[in-house]
Amino acid sequence: MADFAPCDPEIPPASELLAEMSAELNEMYWTRSRLSLPKLEPAELRAPTGTFLVGWEGTRAVAGGGLRELADGVAEIKRMFVRPPARSRGVAGELLAALESAAYGLGYRTARLDTGPKQVHAIRLYEKAGFAPIEPYNDNPFACFWGEKELKPPSS
Repeated sequence: MADFAPCDPEIPPASELLAEMSAELNEMYWTRSRLSLPKLEPAELRAPTGTFLVGWEGTRAVAGGGLRELADGVAEIKRMFVRPPARSRGVAGELLAALESAAYGLGYRTARLDTGPKQVHAIRLYEKAGFAPIEPYNDNPFACFWGEKELKPPSS
């Protein structure tokens, strides 16, 4: 089980996780612009309206993901990434739950996200977590799944 803590997206280990994710997605989609559309500024992943969480297993940063304000009461989950050695162990689900909890704590009551066709594990994770397919809410040319979920208070 990973422990999650906020981290500035422009400072390691968050910046390293984001760089690894970018390299992986650019290779997967044969592009250098996979993460440039839709545009995301690092400041959007900081308080007071956003956050970037890093997942730790001991002293190792194994995962990261952020959220930003999309609209009044609506957060968008962005840049979820789990390092390969930590995959297939439930870390992505833990990260998603931590981001949902953080979003609720920031006052959001709905979360949205998108992902691409080559990220079939992500699509299954989001659907299993209760994200219902919705019409595209952004112009992400790489996305095939847009999802939305009503957020609930974190379990005690």
